[in-house]
Amino acid sequence: MKLELPTPCFVIYEEKIDRNLELIDRVRHEAGVEIVMAFKANAVWRTFELLRHRGFGFAASSLNELRLGYEELHRRGHTYCLAYKPETFGEVLAMSSHLTFNSITQWEQFRGKIDAWNTTHPDSHVSPGLRVNPHCSVIETDLYNPALPGSRFGVAAADLAELPQGIEGLHFHQLCESSSADLEKVLDAFESSFGHLLPAVEWVNMGGGHLMTREGYDIYHLVKLLRGFRERYPQISVILEPGSAFMWQTGDLLATVMDVVVNDGVATAIIDASFTCHMPDTLEMPYKPAIAEALPEGSCGHSYTLGGNSCLSGDYKGEWTFAEPLKPGDRLTFRDMNHYTTVKTTMFNGLDHPSIAIVRSNGTVEILRQFTYDDYKSRMS
Repeated sequence: MKLELPTPCFVIYEEKIDRNLELIDRVRHEAGVEIVMAFKANAVWRTFELLRHRGFGFAASSLNELRLGYEELHRRGHTYCLAYKPETFGEVLAMSSHLTFNSITQWEQFRGKIDAWNTTHPDSHVSPGLRVNPHCSVIETDLYNPALPGSRFGVAAADLAELPQGIEGLHFHQLCESSSADLEKVLDAFESSFGHLLPAVEWVNMGGGHLMTREGYDIYHLVKLLRGFRERYPQISVILEPGSAFMWQTGDLLATVMDVVVNDGVATAIIDASFTCHMPDTLEMPYKPAIAEALPEGSCGHSYTLGGNSCLSGDYKGEWTFAEPLKPGDRLTFRDMNHYTTVKTTMFNGLDHPSIAIVRSNGTVEILRQFTYDDYKSRMS
């Protein structure tokens, strides 16, 4: 589909989202677990109607994410923050169904407020949990690895001989766009380290990173793992909170070639988008995104590095090969630029923020948002 939209522009495909939701819905029913979407991967709230339609909840990692889910999904969320602020904790309580603490210190600080809330709001019970760290590393990129030595995430087994009084659930998060085999390793480590606590636990949140919508993911193995855990601990409710899985391969970033410069034999096409501002994971992970108009890797043709339109020296990636020489005005489509992309954008250098458009299931295209100078100015005082 050739889209005549202003660039740069994020384009989200409703039909592709619904396809992912259908698969995730199947998994949650076959495995008998709850699966919620982590807002840290997607906060384009105009797409949330699709989640509402299928009855999905959400996971929040900040007060702002929690408010967004409460307002747009009309339900309370699964909340985990590294540290809660006393002055806003009352708001967190009012909008949370499950509330996970990162440390015993924080639990002890706020336990009284949770007890008081649950006493005065019996119909809006908040279930408190504790994040634990099995110290099982299955992630190669340190930036995304919560099991590094000295990690600030969760309580170690050595510091948790017994379940703190009042805690109802345990939460671990060790995965990042991972496989069911990775989950199996982490689950083994979790049960080895914290199995002595599980008879007293009401729920276990296995965090995110379960990329079940990726082609080749072993859905059968995932369901088998989750069912097996539930059979071993029948009193425990299981929760998963993936982010990428919900929005995997559901959106692109459209950009336009503005200029082509050649220095030291390297041809660089300057685009009206930016890797550092609009596609930061390509530099942080790092990875090379697919471009729809480029030829397959190893093809013969015209090769280019692509340079973002900012003053940062490292705002470039490459190289890609094209059948014809690139020229100003050519459109490029960066694939899979929705999950963990739209949420990470910045307005560094005052660059135009990409517009956001959605292609509805019936084929109609709607521009959800176009950004202006006022958006840039209002971010600062």
